[in-house]
Amino acid sequence: MPTWTALTTLPEKIKAEALGAALEELMPEPTGVGVFEMEDGSGLWEVGAYFTEGPDEIALMLLAAAHGAKPFAISALPETDWVAHVRRELHPVNAGRFFVYGAHDADKVPAGRIGLLIEAAMAFGTGHHGTTQGCLEAMDKLLNAGNSFKNVADIGCGTAVLAIAAAKVLEGDVIASDIDPVAVEVALANAAANGVAGRVACVEAAGFDHVDLAARAPYDLVFANILKGPLIDLAPNMAAHSAANGHVILSGLLIDQAPDVTAAYVAAGFVLKDHREIGDWATLTLCRKDA
Repeated sequence: MPTWTALTTLPEKIKAEALGAALEELMPEPTGVGVFEMEDGSGLWEVGAYFTEGPDEIALMLLAAAHGAKPFAISALPETDWVAHVRRELHPVNAGRFFVYGAHDADKVPAGRIGLLIEAAMAFGTGHHGTTQGCLEAMDKLLNAGNSFKNVADIGCGTAVLAIAAAKVLEGDVIASDIDPVAVEVALANAAANGVAGRVACVEAAGFDHVDLAARAPYDLVFANILKGPLIDLAPNMAAHSAANGHVILSGLLIDQAPDVTAAYVAAGFVLKDHREIGDWATLTLCRKDA
């Protein structure tokens, strides 16, 4: 089935969300609408829609003008089985003691390594991105230094690769959360595929905004592999839900965004312990000061 995309940008979150809401009322109706902060440090927000029939270009032009956005860039995408394509293109990832692989590479898991089976799916976080790899390596470094964690949260979990990794090497239970219900379903399926279904709970939530997340606090290890803006907004809540001397591992950041995120967490009572870079991406490990 052919697919069309319509993309534009706006400088303010509120305006971008308003345009996104207006797109949902468009005819023909889009099959999906997304509003995302761009990761290039520009401060712009991308608004996009997907259509299974050609969109009304005049209506899109009027919507963009009415909301002060640039004209929509409209493209027709070729018919592609994207999941199959991604499976073919993804290669196993080494991240400390962890080895992230798809089922097509099950015979390549090295002896003595902790395998994380994560298939390509309609959710973020296959484990092959530099941010996820950075988080796995950061946890590996903490464990190598003799740290032990019994209460772990994975905020914005995507496919839950980080939560699954924690469940495979730590004694305590792990809770994962995501704002996307599809991601929660994928996370639960991945936990089962990796033999930790009973150890990883998954809930739909923004940040720590769920009764189960609040009930399990304080956490001695929290992952948050999301974006700069949400990470900064989350800093006070992260401090409130972290144990004294608890660690947080943060990513989803471009290298030049790391100083702003670090500053927000230092202001919230954390100390930077590690900063690693993979490609264009940074991963931060911080420890909450002993109250």
